[in-house]
Amino acid sequence: MALLGQGALRKMSARLDSPVSYAFCLDEQELPVNPLLGQRLSIEFLGAIHCSHCGRKTKKSFSQGYCYPCFTKLAQCDSCIMSPERCHYAAGTCREPAWGEQFCMTDHIVYLANSSGIKVGITRASQVPTRWIDQGASQALPILRVATRQQSGFVEDLLRGQLSDRTNWRAMLKGEAAPLDLPAVRDQLFATFADGIGELQQRFGLQALQLLGDMQPVEITYPVSCYPTKVVSHDLDKTPLVEGTLLGIKGQYLLLDTGVINLRKYTAYQVAICA
Repeated sequence: MALLGQGALRKMSARLDSPVSYAFCLDEQELPVNPLLGQRLSIEFLGAIHCSHCGRKTKKSFSQGYCYPCFTKLAQCDSCIMSPERCHYAAGTCREPAWGEQFCMTDHIVYLANSSGIKVGITRASQVPTRWIDQGASQALPILRVATRQQSGFVEDLLRGQLSDRTNWRAMLKGEAAPLDLPAVRDQLFATFADGIGELQQRFGLQALQLLGDMQPVEITYPVSCYPTKVVSHDLDKTPLVEGTLLGIKGQYLLLDTGVINLRKYTAYQVAICA
């Protein structure tokens, strides 16, 4: 096999084509992945991890690519990223107010997605449709546009009374999810949670929470020739050299005949990729 490239791994870039077009990201280099389908591939962890924020060498990656000092001080690593309804920007305690203004105090989309079954999720408006692809969704539908990340968290928390906010990644990697009537689910949610949504609109203003009742689902297909019947995960920390024939790409996973690997998990790892 020949060396395709080496450097600090980042999550694959993805473009909404039919199927999705993927590229490995190593430092500033991008390497197309789709043409490698059916070929033998190797990913070798070279033994070094450099923080994706400060560049410091670290023995362990925190929050997908950060050293411990950055993990404890960066706003993007705070607990409110996973639980946006707990945003404390208004309390004046945001770790990085300027970062919060740029990434949190901006339009967000509340959406429905079908990857391993239906789920509710949130993302910055600028991350559509990348967020859906990263989750391996075969269908996605925006249902609300809100003014801040915290507000999207309040809506998601409300809808979690009926829907999950998680993807069953093992089920997602075993095949395409059965198609769902997402507009019908949206309409049912709007009816069920009308009072809760109305209270949020009264609190933040009608313009802050806008219902998207006329959107149509986005259909997403992935470059997969064969899905595994049993999902076995590779772990670069335990086995630094992963090899296998590439059978597909879905979400941020490579599907090899020897197992699957979530490349996003190894952000900031120094790796060499050969084919």
